[in-house]
Amino acid sequence: MNILVTGGAGFIGSHLCDSLVFRNHQVTAIDNLSLGKEENIVHLISKPNFRFYKQDILDKERMRDVLAHGQFEIIFHLAANSDIARSHIQPEIDFKNTFLTTLVILEFMKEYNIKKIVFASSSAIFGHHRKKIDEDFGPARPLSHYGAAKLASEAFISSYAENYDLQAWIVRFPNVVGERCTHGIIFDFINKLRSNPQELEVLGDGEQEKPYIYVADLIEAILFILEKSNDRLNVFNISAPGRIKAKEIARLVMAAMGLRARIKFTGGKSGWKGDVPEFEYDITKLRRLGWEARYSSAEAIRIALRKILEKNVV
Repeated sequence: MNILVTGGAGFIGSHLCDSLVFRNHQVTAIDNLSLGKEENIVHLISKPNFRFYKQDILDKERMRDVLAHGQFEIIFHLAANSDIARSHIQPEIDFKNTFLTTLVILEFMKEYNIKKIVFASSSAIFGHHRKKIDEDFGPARPLSHYGAAKLASEAFISSYAENYDLQAWIVRFPNVVGERCTHGIIFDFINKLRSNPQELEVLGDGEQEKPYIYVADLIEAILFILEKSNDRLNVFNISAPGRIKAKEIARLVMAAMGLRARIKFTGGKSGWKGDVPEFEYDITKLRRLGWEARYSSAEAIRIALRKILEKNVV
């Protein structure tokens, strides 16, 4: 297939490009490099079936140059602001980079007759709930601007699919860990310990409990869902078995770095405004389709730590 990947130089997007190029698809990646890094895709540049453009989706004139020559069959739309804490300070970041980018992509799909989209959504759309969340759970009450922008994006994808004969796959991620990460709990803990090996600040009370998936498992799940489901609108939660608490991750990071720092909790149930302190997906629908993650949440954390520290970059 001839594929466009938005956010293609980012943490998850670059891993997706790796997999698509390996499968011999013709892949064009765009990224404005606000969070993505060219070093994430430098190994792909010489591949004959890969192209990269440093490009902002909201720059419509330059986007038309890419789309006019691409003859794309499908768009994997991963471009977004994924730093929830940052958008608390600047809400317009999520309006522009998470929601408006989606709307612009949908309009371009109409203009260039691109009929398929895979959209990276998030558990953040749901807000805080103690029971397991399936695909039809509601009402969704996001706590963060990021979650609100993802939910609005889902709604527009649904309406565009119905009104303009598009086919869509909405895949809702849990917390994702692995090499090339640009933020998140492992990223933060490693950087804090490098700055002060004697003390590790943990936001909240450390009891926040969530599922974590290793990035390679996530990519495998996305492509499996695309291959095995064929409705007009296909919505799937993706997750790994089990959950793990923030305080347990802190101990795993310290052990991996060979440190015995004192843990300092800032207190409170949530780490920051908009943080969801606990959630768990019901992934019965995905299991029935025939897919399960190779690694549990705890295993995903351990593998990601090893990979990140081996490369000595974060």
